[in-house]
Amino acid sequence: MTDNNNNTTNNNKDQLDMSDLAVNLPAAAAALSAEDRAGLVNALKNKLQHLAGEHSDILESLTPVVRKRVEALRELQGQHDDLEAKFFEERAALEAKYQKLYEPLYTKRYDIVNGVVEVEGVTNETTTEQGEEKEPEEKGVPNFWLTAMKTNEVLAEEITERDEGALKYLKDIKWARIDEPKGFKLDFFFDSNPFFKNTVLTKIYHMIDEDEPILEKAIGTEIEWLPGKCLTQKILKKKPKKGSKNAKPITKTETCDSFFNFFNPPQVPEDDDDLDEDAAEELQNLMEQDYEIGSVVVTSSVSKKGGRAQAGVPAGERPPECKQQ
Repeated sequence: MTDNNNNTTNNNKDQLDMSDLAVNLPAAAAALSAEDRAGLVNALKNKLQHLAGEHSDILESLTPVVRKRVEALRELQGQHDDLEAKFFEERAALEAKYQKLYEPLYTKRYDIVNGVVEVEGVTNETTTEQGEEKEPEEKGVPNFWLTAMKTNEVLAEEITERDEGALKYLKDIKWARIDEPKGFKLDFFFDSNPFFKNTVLTKIYHMIDEDEPILEKAIGTEIEWLPGKCLTQKILKKKPKKGSKNAKPITKTETCDSFFNFFNPPQVPEDDDDLDEDAAEELQNLMEQDYEIGSVVVTSSVSKKGGRAQAGVPAGERPPECKQQ
């Protein structure tokens, strides 16, 4: 008697789940973003697979009429998957086409920002009307990338006052998709500066190419700091305790907030068993934060107006959406 009651309860639960799929679906979907709609489609797909594929006993428990309807829904989902695959294929080809068209614009932007060329109608006069010599005007757009990054709320929170001195030497940021392994990379190009030896700092995101892109890991360039110029660490000096034989101050090095920590991303241990639940959750949060910063650098380095980036990385350059593993 107990088993029959349990079966009845389970069947009712499954029938309730099926009805939930249809509750206000058109109205709700219209108000959702593209990402949310994709999530809704995936939820629907998973629900149907749950009913019709993974648990055949549930499918067999349905009446013949309902079973036919579920089969029809499976066929519709299959057609949707075929169209979605074609969409992703055509989108990749379209992105590749326009990436080539963007390149000359990025080159011109670099030349103007860094004073390689002058825009039409601007002349650098070195004498006044009275014939006196004057200081030549600055070339290009000084502090272009620092200003662009600080205008973005997410990036502004990462940039400290100490970082600004180094970021003034930032000449360009480039984004590129990589195929082996799947993912994308960001290259930060710097002029020679008094902070580190590197002229290029790179951040690479490796993705697992499944139904949805999933972040596998991130890799950053090791920064070669010049002596006493490390921005990701600070040196603390404490006075020795009274009565101590050692009269010298105690020196201690601690990590500190800095945008340049972006190039030292959180690492996933090879053995997941080494992490307890709390540590795993903390690692996931750190990875999500790291990916968010990378995505923001790509999509817009400054605030947008009218849907277009005023400066910084163009709105057309963006990585795939991501869920952490």
